[in-house]
Amino acid sequence: MGFPADFLWGGATAANQCEGAWDVDGKGMSASDAMTAGTLTDPRYTTYVDQDGKPGKAVMFEDLPEGARRAVFEEYYYPYHDGIDFYHKYKEDIALFAEMGFKIFRMSISWARIFPKGIEKEPNRAGLEFYRRVFEELKKRDIEPLVTIFHYDLPLYLEEELGGWVNRDLIDLYEKYARVLFQEYKGLVKYWLTFNEINGPLMIRHFAPKESGPKIRSVFQQLHHQFVASARVVRAAHEIDPGMQVGCMLAGGATYPLTCDPDDVLAAQKRQQEDFYYCGDTMARGEYPHFAKRFWNAFDAEPDITEQDRIDLKEGTVDLFTFSYYSSSCATANDKAEKAKGNFTMGAKNPYLEYSEWGWSIDGKGLRYLLNELYARYQLPLMVVENGLGAVDVVEKDGAIHDPYRIAYIQEHITAMKEAIEDGVDLRAYTYWGCIDLVSASTGEMKKRYGFIYVDKNNDGSGSFNRYKKDSFYWYKKVIASNGEV
Repeated sequence: MGFPADFLWGGATAANQCEGAWDVDGKGMSASDAMTAGTLTDPRYTTYVDQDGKPGKAVMFEDLPEGARRAVFEEYYYPYHDGIDFYHKYKEDIALFAEMGFKIFRMSISWARIFPKGIEKEPNRAGLEFYRRVFEELKKRDIEPLVTIFHYDLPLYLEEELGGWVNRDLIDLYEKYARVLFQEYKGLVKYWLTFNEINGPLMIRHFAPKESGPKIRSVFQQLHHQFVASARVVRAAHEIDPGMQVGCMLAGGATYPLTCDPDDVLAAQKRQQEDFYYCGDTMARGEYPHFAKRFWNAFDAEPDITEQDRIDLKEGTVDLFTFSYYSSSCATANDKAEKAKGNFTMGAKNPYLEYSEWGWSIDGKGLRYLLNELYARYQLPLMVVENGLGAVDVVEKDGAIHDPYRIAYIQEHITAMKEAIEDGVDLRAYTYWGCIDLVSASTGEMKKRYGFIYVDKNNDGSGSFNRYKKDSFYWYKKVIASNGEV
């Protein structure tokens, strides 16, 4: 069997991590524009001025002092300000994607580039025209755009003045923004994703458990507003262009019980339900899952849900189910079990797996397992829209960049996808994350590289920004040409 003839091979990026041009052509400020660089051991910070006008900084995900406003200071380096300058180099980058043979390219639109504050009556024409040029360039190269409408990139005004997604008003503002995109790019963009890794905020229970009480109560309400906004946007897309297909996007991962202790099995089931199926069921089935009530009760946090919300959720189920997959995790009832470090996945360390330098397990079989679970649960076309290995790449004296570790990682996951397809899973696309090196979301580094294309930029922002092909560039080109048979 193998991959179907029309399988969509490609890569993925996000606007705030690659575009740069953070304050040009009318773009408004996003919260991410005030985030400094960090490392594996040093956290990223959000810089601000407090209500007395004094400068300060808070560790990423920490609450700012009451009355504080995000601000940018000369003494700090903000890696998103320049990204990898995709804003000016998109033609060069798309040409490289086309040389590899991409069939699809996942990217996101910065909301603040279209509506600088998020509340304007009319969109920013310069922002709309930028993305139009990108889509036209992709079409010229026979590459299908897969566009994420919201990729953790909220206009700062909506966050600081309206309170962010806890405010129900954002549902209407988001729908207005999405409708503008659908109208503007009708005929250019067929595939849309409403929210990137919408389940991500739920992970606060794992990486900041002491703070998760009051924050998680807010998260449930924010997520509910996003679920409703997503459903309305699915309906709007079908109304504007019945040929558009709209998907959800979740942070995925296989969760195993650490042992065959029944308590570990139940812990793994509970974690998968709460971290993943809570959001997946609501967006794909149009109603909250059976375990939602107990989940809310654990935090005394049942969201405010109107009858119209329930109608919207039921009428706006997604056409596609897409997700990221980097690694798997283990759940256990044993508090003394050795922990894994990975990004925000956490969990117990799996003794049967190898781990990357950044603490992520390498587990292709987990992808096959997850694909089967998702297809059995939802019976929707699936797309793996993020998957990749962050590593330190070395440029040799002759300019070559040898990355066999990346090739081995991808090969393992391609094999897993092929097996899942032969299992009967309807898998439509694979977009490798960070197909060109970009700024790491978790650490703000350039050192942690994912791409097939090396970008000459360093952690401190220095560099020529020139692009160079890694060994994996040529290998992935063969993968696409052979439809996954390499």
